[in-house]
Amino acid sequence: MAESVPEELGKTIEAIYRAESGRILATLVRLLGDLDVAEEAMHEAFAAALDTWPKTGVPDKPRPWLISTARFKAIDGMRRRTRFDSAQPDLALYLEGLVNDAQQDDEEEIEDDRLRLIFTCCHTALSPEAQVALTLREVCGLKTEEIAQAFLITPATLAQRIVRAKAVIRDKAIPYQVPGSEELPERLAAVLQVVYLVFNEGYSAATGADR
Repeated sequence: MAESVPEELGKTIEAIYRAESGRILATLVRLLGDLDVAEEAMHEAFAAALDTWPKTGVPDKPRPWLISTARFKAIDGMRRRTRFDSAQPDLALYLEGLVNDAQQDDEEEIEDDRLRLIFTCCHTALSPEAQVALTLREVCGLKTEEIAQAFLITPATLAQRIVRAKAVIRDKAIPYQVPGSEELPERLAAVLQVVYLVFNEGYSAATGADR
């Protein structure tokens, strides 16, 4: 991370994180197929912005820059891991081809990504508390401490709740997609309930009345 970032630029990057992290993460989840990998790559991209933007200036379109940087960070990470895991020699090349073929700046596609991520975070395999916590963290981009305050629990407890929710998604191979017509009514009800809780209780409690 950059040793010294101008205060105004730091505030700009923080504002971009608040406004765009949910969309960026959703796109990365689609591209990379793994929530933890996508989240790590996104944070590495924002760290890269802190290093790069003081020299180059903020890009005209920060979101595509961050998505592109994050996907290359993920590819680099995958390449490093393949050096130690001979069982996955072609995975990095496959991933690189997959993400290079994607259109990064398609607004409609990005919104579809967010919808897919919301349905994943609100999957009925997760408890209602986990659904709300995961949606606040991954879709709304709130910090663990902020969400814990809304739930009136410690950040450590909230972090474990999110870790367990991600493990359920991974272990049950829950797909990142909007459900088909047969499942949609039941799943949509769960999503709407979580959205209501997020924006009428959890979100306002975590961020304050001025947001």
